[in-house]
Amino acid sequence: MVMNSNVKLIGDYLDKLFPNPKTELNFNCDYELLIAVMLSAQTTDKRVNEVTRVLFSRYTLKALSEADTSDLERILRPLGSFRKKALYTKSIAKILIDEYDGIVPVDKEVLIKFPGVGKKTANVFLSEFYGYPAIAVDTHVERVAKRLKLAYMKDDVLVVEKKLEKKFPKNEWSRRHLQFLLFGRYYCKAIKPECKNCNLKDICRNYKN
Repeated sequence: MVMNSNVKLIGDYLDKLFPNPKTELNFNCDYELLIAVMLSAQTTDKRVNEVTRVLFSRYTLKALSEADTSDLERILRPLGSFRKKALYTKSIAKILIDEYDGIVPVDKEVLIKFPGVGKKTANVFLSEFYGYPAIAVDTHVERVAKRLKLAYMKDDVLVVEKKLEKKFPKNEWSRRHLQFLLFGRYYCKAIKPECKNCNLKDICRNYKN
């Protein structure tokens, strides 16, 4: 792979800001991370952590598979779409107990068939738990990629994902996914991005002198 100068500049700067990027979701085992990632849709990691602290202290995986949905709804109420997420949580736990001996399968095509688990959630889980090479495109990753001209503004998330995969070596995908996410969350924010001291402002389509 031949890397152009802007892609190298971006990679070097992200490595400087986030040399050892890690997910900000709290978890102790595979199913906790899978459920936490599923719950994180349309909400913040901070809020998910507050909810899962209660959820996983109260329920084992087996207990989750048999839980009263109304109790799960009460715990998950601070999250968006909490009723759907309560059903997804119980269903995921039941599938893992009944079909996979309580172990999350390391297979994206299997995972995307789980309730509430699409391609992005599967990619995030496999990347963060197993180091599986994947770039999951959420709102932060999409925004940063488009601002830094790694994708066109009209591109959908699947196109952005494919373009980022072509720009960076496969062995960097997991790291780049987290770096783009964290950069978008803390620096290249949707509102009031911190452009002044950013080393990438000269290649950013949003930056105005």
